[in-house]
Amino acid sequence: MNSRQRRGIILLLLSVLCAFAAFAGVLAVIRDVNSKVGPEVTAYRLKNDIAPYKQLSAGDFEKTKMPKRWLSDNAVTDLARIRGKIAVTQLKSGSLLQSDMIVDQPELKAGEQEIAIMIDAATGVAGKITPGSTVNIYATFAGDNKAKPNTSEVIVSNARVLDVGKLTPLDANNTNNRTRTATEAVPITFALGTLDSQRVAYAESFATHVRLALVAPGTTPTVPPADRRYTLDGDK
Repeated sequence: MNSRQRRGIILLLLSVLCAFAAFAGVLAVIRDVNSKVGPEVTAYRLKNDIAPYKQLSAGDFEKTKMPKRWLSDNAVTDLARIRGKIAVTQLKSGSLLQSDMIVDQPELKAGEQEIAIMIDAATGVAGKITPGSTVNIYATFAGDNKAKPNTSEVIVSNARVLDVGKLTPLDANNTNNRTRTATEAVPITFALGTLDSQRVAYAESFATHVRLALVAPGTTPTVPPADRRYTLDGDK
């Protein structure tokens, strides 16, 4: 073997050693990155914007994988946790779901029942009534302009709102609809006792209009019996 061949073999061995060294360096970097990133876990990202107080479903989210150490402690990693929950505020598309974004949907108490009526958005404190709100329900009844005057009555005080639906077009051909002058209304569901449910059902059928008055949070004022009914004649 001449000197040129020996140099070639030496260079070849050096190249192999360099390749092994480079490979070992890459493995060391990968191990270092893995040790810093840690194992991945499942998280959930919102597909679309979600309005406040909307009931959540699995279809609102898409699964994603992220390193566990990058997730906050309140990140939701199991969609079973959204069962019976609603959005507590406006949720933005692409946001990771966290437990402080959701709350329990209001539930019925013993002796209560659900009853829903359509409320004209313009007369129902549009955009301000949400599940969990407390409202007074007013109804106006037309008189006969003789012995029976027009009246406004508080038919239910401190009614608890369970759900607020979507703006819905009204049937213009329904002549019995008390909101026939409006084109859209919102279905609002209340948790009420039997007697108050009957009052709401009566007003839904026979009142000229039904309106809601939002009660300030943390207060449950009782409307005195003398103030529950109003006529213009009684104010003169």
